[in-house]
Amino acid sequence: MPHALQIFADYHQIILQDATAAAAVGWGELAWPAEALARMLAVAPTVVGIGTARADVVPVTLEVAAAAPPVPDDCDLVSEASLDVPSGAVVCLGPTDYLPDARRFEVAPGRYGVRVHARGLATAEAAGSDRYDVILWPCADALPPRVVRDRRG
Repeated sequence: MPHALQIFADYHQIILQDATAAAAVGWGELAWPAEALARMLAVAPTVVGIGTARADVVPVTLEVAAAAPPVPDDCDLVSEASLDVPSGAVVCLGPTDYLPDARRFEVAPGRYGVRVHARGLATAEAAGSDRYDVILWPCADALPPRVVRDRRG
């Protein structure tokens, strides 16, 4: 079941991370080199930073699926990586949100693929039209961070 969220994407990012590892290794551990900026995805073992087109409140849908989702035709950018969730819970928040208040989502402990479907990137600043669908699915092997589809022109 998808969870609809409104997250303040301060610093143009959303954070998805293991709930208990969050206290020790947070979004400050993420590096945003040129390749991470290009794919709008920065990765550490228990945290994934999702780049956004705006530093504002953005709509995010978080869903846990049984397998890797298909790539929709209407996305501007689709990126993926993996996330370790040893605690069995993930949090999704903005970098300036208060971690103890962040909403937690229960999942089975283990490794997950994370795919981000970003839409409305070209008109986001003017119209606030961007949105981000984040899908997690169990995966045995680590997925290297990569762009699956890029239609940003």
